[in-house]
Amino acid sequence: MERVCEEIKSIPGFSQICPEAFQYTSEQPKVLQINVGRKCNLACKHCHLNCGPDRTEMISRSVLSACLSVYRKHGYETIDITGGAPELCPDLKWFICEAEQVCSDIIVRSNATVWLEDGFGDYPEFFAAHHVTLFLSLPYYRAKEADRQRGEGNFDREITCIRRLNSLGYGKDPDKILNFVYNPNGALLPPPQEAMEAEYRLRLAAEYGIVFNNLFCLTNNPIGRFGAFLKRSGNLERYMQKLYGALNPETFEGMMCRTQISVGYDGSIYDCDFNQAADIPVAGRKTIFDLANESYQRRRIVFGRHCYGCTAGAGSS
Repeated sequence: MERVCEEIKSIPGFSQICPEAFQYTSEQPKVLQINVGRKCNLACKHCHLNCGPDRTEMISRSVLSACLSVYRKHGYETIDITGGAPELCPDLKWFICEAEQVCSDIIVRSNATVWLEDGFGDYPEFFAAHHVTLFLSLPYYRAKEADRQRGEGNFDREITCIRRLNSLGYGKDPDKILNFVYNPNGALLPPPQEAMEAEYRLRLAAEYGIVFNNLFCLTNNPIGRFGAFLKRSGNLERYMQKLYGALNPETFEGMMCRTQISVGYDGSIYDCDFNQAADIPVAGRKTIFDLANESYQRRRIVFGRHCYGCTAGAGSS
């Protein structure tokens, strides 16, 4: 079910329309993205990785150590930690403490509500102490629309957590960056990012006293739980045609796969987190342990039809 969009033959394969010059990684890598596991306290409707409370996959310390070796060896600029809920990784705090010795730009992508679970309440202070940049999934600025994606009551829980971050300086201090991520609620393309950010900023400040740095609008990728929903509801081909029709050639150069590597919980490596969700490894099926013993080499990117999700409209990279 992970590769349902490959069933849609009415649009060309992505490699057929992407210019040859952009089918390879850049001369210098920038982002080492690490997916620490599929376990999450939520099971969001738009999740491309099918994460949830019943998943058990989790990264080991040996894989995390290899990630640090690759970061040092290949000259990356950013460590980007995602999941699942990254906080559910037992080694997350250890890894961040180790990573900050070599990296000044550490990102954690969180749903925030996990901090209200037993045993995770000190994470806001930990992130603040280590100047971690936070990207929080916030599907909307009102409870009704947000809870449609994430479950009843989750919006109010996240607002509580965001206010706590603001009290710690997030969204205010220059070294405590707080970003939000918006995903459409359904088979729709996101609205213009600048206008949506202004609306978020106005509504969240007026109703909750919340401040933040940036809002990023991402297109729902037609894989994982969202891809299964599209197929089940009979909307898959229509959505794929919508993505194809909104193709923006100006997004090719900035595709995230050109400057990053995505590491799975088991050490497998992928061109991006969406390829990881679709189980499409890098050419040659190497692991992070292989990269730790090699110098950086440009590679041809492996594409799928889900890549139209990153090149529609303003792009999702």
